[in-house]
This record gives sequence, structure tokens and C-alpha cells, in this order.
Amino acid sequence: MAAGEVATAGSAEQFQRLLQQKERALVVVHFWAPWAPQCVQMNEVMATLAKEHTQVTFVQLEAEAVPEVSEKYEISSVPTFLFFKNSQKVDRLDGAHAPELTKKVQRHVSSTSVPAGSNDSAKEDLNVRLKKLINAAPCMLFMKGSPKEPRCGFSKQMVEILNKHGISFSSFDIFSDEEVRQGLKTYSNWPTYPQLYVAGELIGGLDIIKELEASGELDTVCPKAQKLEDRLKSLINKAPVMLFMKGNKQSAKCGFSKQIIEIINNTGVDYETFDILEDEEVRQGLKTYSNWPTYPQLYVKGELVGGLDIVKELKENGELLPILKGEN
Repeated sequence: MAAGEVATAGSAEQFQRLLQQKERALVVVHFWAPWAPQCVQMNEVMATLAKEHTQVTFVQLEAEAVPEVSEKYEISSVPTFLFFKNSQKVDRLDGAHAPELTKKVQRHVSSTSVPAGSNDSAKEDLNVRLKKLINAAPCMLFMKGSPKEPRCGFSKQMVEILNKHGISFSSFDIFSDEEVRQGLKTYSNWPTYPQLYVAGELIGGLDIIKELEASGELDTVCPKAQKLEDRLKSLINKAPVMLFMKGNKQSAKCGFSKQIIEIINNTGVDYETFDILEDEEVRQGLKTYSNWPTYPQLYVKGELVGGLDIVKELKENGELLPILKGEN
């Protein structure tokens, strides 16, 4: 592969070979799909970056064509970008964010050899990012792994305590971003994980949470969760026509969601969407609540209509528009 070009990995073997190139310290892999216009746009961004950073290996990998690699790295939507150094994943970016992709590439390139005093602006950018993450939800847990799959005993215990008390929280997997993992230790002056924040303020780690639980203060410090069933009912009835999908109206993140949006858009009926990739609790809970195992799911006036196949049938039978208008 010539310098300044984007490589293509058409198989797991090709992917491994590209990761192991010794002459290039950083490898950036774009997991993409040809049906997604945002992926095509990001391929153009990659091509530009490849010309600017000839010391970096840029790779396109069609996510659905090489499923073993996509599954290994838990790629659930496109576009997704993974960053590798010495064949090890060091960073991740989900979504079509060209400025953020450019920043991450520049950060990782400069981190290999940064002259003294030249990283002040990078530190400032990181602090802004950390502040946003800390304030992403009223209660934020920075942990190893996810609430469903904790990857250390302390994180597992923290999740169990929060769940036992019905506390509503969002989480960030510090294994997914080495920069956040190291930066947050300095930012908060707290050297270990997990770390719990409420309203943007650090509460502490597992020992502090255990003390708060023992003293009865935990329930007053942390916000209570709305019951999942009540939350799902509220979401389903948020608009007369509600679509639960991967992505949103402007940027579908799977082929089925893209197709159903095109069909509904052609009816001219107003509708709202909910991105199930943004909320794992809703994603799993709605499957049970509606007894419907896949996405997208379409609701009209709080009632499940069905998924893509049902919507296609209704369209062919001429029944879709009356249903969307609430006439049937």
C-alpha cells in the first residue's frame, strides 16, 4: 500500500496483516457500510487524513462483510472508528464526527513524539471533553466494562449497589478510551476506578459509596431511577407515531432502520424517533415489554405496529397511511 492511500481489509486475515505493519505506529480502522451515506462521507474524510498523515495506516473494513472482526470489537453501528497501536486497541469513536476523528488522529500521532510545551492545547481539549462526559447524565459512573458486563470486581460491586438502591445512572467504559482513562485521574485527582459523579461533582470510588450506603446517605445523594416500565410507556407515547431504531431520522445506523425511515418519510406523516443504541436499558427492556425481539419497532398511539416486514406489508396493502394517521 502506497503512503497517503486508504487500505481495504476484505477479510480477518487482511485486517490482522494491516494491524501488524511495523513501519507505521498508528492504525485507524473505519467500520463502514455502503448503504449508509454518512459512512461514504467519512471515507472521504479518511482519504484526506491519509494524505495529511502518511505515517498512519488508514483502513476501511465493511462491517457486515467481515462479521468475525466486527463481533470481536463489538461494532453495533456504523460508522465506527477504532485506533490501534502495536496491534492493541487504544481508542474508539462511534458516529460520523469528522472534527473529532481529525482531533483523535492528530492526538495519537503527536503522542508518539511531542516536543516539550506543545501539548497545552491538547490538554485543554481533553479537559473540555472530560467535563462534558462527567456532565453527560445527572449520575455518571466511570468504570471498567459496562453495567451488564463489568470487567473488574470493584466495578461489579459498584453497579450492584447502585442497582439495589434503584439509582438512575449512565456509565462510561474507561477501557474504551485510554486518553479518558488516564486524563480523568489527573482531572479529578482520584487515582483509581470506578469513579462516581453526581451533577458533575466527584462523589468517590467504591469505598466512599459503601460508606454512604452504610450511613443511609446514598439515597439522598444520588437520583432515583424511574421504573423502567413507566419510562417505556412514557417513551412509547411521546408522540402519536414513535419509531425505535438504530440511529435517527438524519442518520440511520442499520439497513433495516434506513428502509423503514424511507417508507415512513414517503407517507408525509410526522413522527419521532428514539435511538436504541444510546440507551441499553431501553434497548433490552422494550424487547420484553413489547414481546418483539428485534429493531426497528414502530408504535402508533402507544400501540406496537411491528417491524420492517410488517410495515412493508401494510404499505403494499395500502393500510399503512390510515394506521399512521390513527384511522385504523
